[in-house]
Amino acid sequence: MGGSVLAASVLLFDMDGTLVDSTASVERAWTRFAGRHGLEAAAILAVAHGRPTIEVVAEFAPHGVDVVAETDRIEAEEIDRTDGISEIPGAAALLGSLDPARWAVVTSATRALTLRRLAAVGIPLPKILIAADDVTKGKPHPQPYMLAARALGADAADAVAFEDAPAGLTSASSAGAATVVVGAYDGEAAQGLPRIPDLTGVTVAQEGQSLEVRLP
Repeated sequence: MGGSVLAASVLLFDMDGTLVDSTASVERAWTRFAGRHGLEAAAILAVAHGRPTIEVVAEFAPHGVDVVAETDRIEAEEIDRTDGISEIPGAAALLGSLDPARWAVVTSATRALTLRRLAAVGIPLPKILIAADDVTKGKPHPQPYMLAARALGADAADAVAFEDAPAGLTSASSAGAATVVVGAYDGEAAQGLPRIPDLTGVTVAQEGQSLEVRLP
């Protein structure tokens, strides 16, 4: 569904898979977690994308494992190693073209990890960031996107959100944002939504308080 034009007052971006390709780092961290506890990495990776790390650890960790300590360990490993991550094509150019007061990053990663990854691939750092640290209910709950829009002085219904994973797409759509699928995911949460392979060619024109988002 290319060539769509969407109206908004603010733009909201997921990070992993939308702005940054962190697949190698994420898979490495979860594979190590699985190995420490005799778990199947594939089962974890099938559901981990787009969700807060602590929730995934709590779901899979064997009884008696310190969930907070394991989450901190995974976080430290991901912050320590940014090799293998890269910019999603078009991300830096698009964000660099925007008024910093009109966009935010909304992610299931922690604030520290988000800033580390964005800086590592040369993407502009946001003035407004809603991370795992900032919410009581993570994606797929709508709270992260509702908070981000509010922090920008807008309602989520007046936002365009860019997302790549089921949890995030559900979160953004449930919050009321016009949601764009970035990447290859085509499951239930993506049905009926405009889709782009990456952020190359996305343009935003601003007139007063209105943004016109044109998809390639």
